[in-house]
Amino acid sequence: MDLDPLVLSRIQFAFVVCFHAIFPVFTIGLASTIAGFETLSFKTNNPIWQKLSKFWIQVFAVVFGMGVVSGIVMSFQFGTNWSNFSYATANFLGPVLSYEVITAFFLEAAFLGVLLFGRDKVPQGVHLFAAIMVATGTFISSFWILAANSLLQTPDGLVLVKGMYHVVSWADALFNPSFAYRFAHMALASFLTAAFVVAGVSAWFLIQKREVQANRKALSVALWFLLFLAPLQAIVGDFHGLNTLKHQPTKVAAMEGNWETGKGVPLLLFAIPDKENQTNHFEVKIPNMASFVLTHDWDGEVPGLKDVPIEEQPPVFAVFWAFRVMFAMGLLMIGFAIWGLFLRIGGKYYQSTMFLNGLRLMSLSPFFAVLAGWIVTETGRAPWLIYQQMTHAQGLTPSLTGAMALFTLIGYVIVYALVFSAGVYYLLKVFRGGLEKANAPHELDSIERPSRPFSAAHASLDEEGEK
Repeated sequence: MDLDPLVLSRIQFAFVVCFHAIFPVFTIGLASTIAGFETLSFKTNNPIWQKLSKFWIQVFAVVFGMGVVSGIVMSFQFGTNWSNFSYATANFLGPVLSYEVITAFFLEAAFLGVLLFGRDKVPQGVHLFAAIMVATGTFISSFWILAANSLLQTPDGLVLVKGMYHVVSWADALFNPSFAYRFAHMALASFLTAAFVVAGVSAWFLIQKREVQANRKALSVALWFLLFLAPLQAIVGDFHGLNTLKHQPTKVAAMEGNWETGKGVPLLLFAIPDKENQTNHFEVKIPNMASFVLTHDWDGEVPGLKDVPIEEQPPVFAVFWAFRVMFAMGLLMIGFAIWGLFLRIGGKYYQSTMFLNGLRLMSLSPFFAVLAGWIVTETGRAPWLIYQQMTHAQGLTPSLTGAMALFTLIGYVIVYALVFSAGVYYLLKVFRGGLEKANAPHELDSIERPSRPFSAAHASLDEEGEK
């Protein structure tokens, strides 16, 4: 059996990216949430906010560690599996990834220790500053990563000379046509992920009647954020879609399962796209709705997949259904945010067992939405590594064999399974301990420390000074 190194390398990179993506999207939002709790604690001196911060810092530490471990492999893959791509883009990706390490990772690493271990060792204001710096570092990191990825979607500010891209305008390259929309979309996704996880975990604790007052406050804050963020994400997503329609029309055609360019195109609620025969089966559709959603005109023109050769069409089935999963998750998020508002008016948002159990399940919804979104984004630009300029086949390492790619793929799956199992184990341990264990005195705090040899002399001097 022949092993295709291109197919295996794409599967490997997709697996690593999808596994890694769920951790940064959570830590970015959670770091800001922790900074918010620390700010409220500093301003109000209410011990509840510090209780919440202590608990969620433990969760952040575990997830941050998993994200770091899973992310290291991604950079190695550029050299091992995609050397032609790495060579061609070295003048841009090399500096950008270095800037991400220098400006973001170092900032996070410098203040993470203070955030995790410095609460009783530094002034409260310094601890708050550390929380803010860690949150800032996560956003700086996402800026560089999304700038790099957006350039592959909508390349600008580069010129290709003898097989290597040279930057002619760093401003155009970094702030390429899709960057602002993608950065805003990802930032809101991070906040939504953190808000739903905080809401879901708080709901679980409330069902168990554990630390009711603190978890009511956490749930209340999360629900206010959801009420604002979920509809805003839909608006930003609409602008992002208009941008994608302009710069990547084939991806939009795949998202809609639309084969022929036309006006008044229906929105497909259900269909089974058939790329081989260039058609759909079992369509369930709403007339003219796709045109209205994409162009804000009931008779607007929507591009078709047949506008490009079949070899330049993305895997339509995966893109079509991933987009619907993402869209469905978004509608559920808005629905729960509105539900929470109605329950808040009646003062029952923390008492409704059905609502609280629903939030427990919804705590996973942002992760499904993020993974589906990444599938749409990355699979939707296939077969291009750099949109309309370099294909996956052109970026592959020439000497890579199918056996080599399969060996590393199996290795990554095994290692990541171990990392994920260990991470989930410790996360569940933190969740089971709850706010009670996170705020319990440390064992070392109860040990009576021996007096220093010169403490008696200091005491005598103090007495003399008082006299």
